[in-house]
Amino acid sequence: MTELARHFAQVGRVNDAMETLQEALSRIGHTGERWWEAEAHRVMGDLLLQRSPGALNAAQNSYRQAIEQARQQNAKSLELRATTSLGRLWRDQSKRTEARDLLAPVYGWFTEGFDTPDLREAKALLIELR
Repeated sequence: MTELARHFAQVGRVNDAMETLQEALSRIGHTGERWWEAEAHRVMGDLLLQRSPGALNAAQNSYRQAIEQARQQNAKSLELRATTSLGRLWRDQSKRTEARDLLAPVYGWFTEGFDTPDLREAKALLIELR
């Protein structure tokens, strides 16, 4: 459902995207199948900012939920995505040190796959945060 939500967002249907993610998170709560819960929270944070750039606290909370869920599942790729998203938010809030301190250890965990989009984005952000 996160892919459907992304599609809605790409075509400017942010409210539909958010409703889709809310439904996905509700289903997760009922079924207990949490495989993509972290990604759903991360995308929700992105959508909150897209709909209302002033929704910083709500977006930050969504990113934190994504990070926590990814850590509970030991899902390093999803944790990397969520920490990169929160790192960007903090960069924009002039919290560069906090952003770097959050992202660097997650990025440092990886030993291969550095040509993947997620790792390239994380590396670019880390370079920017120096």
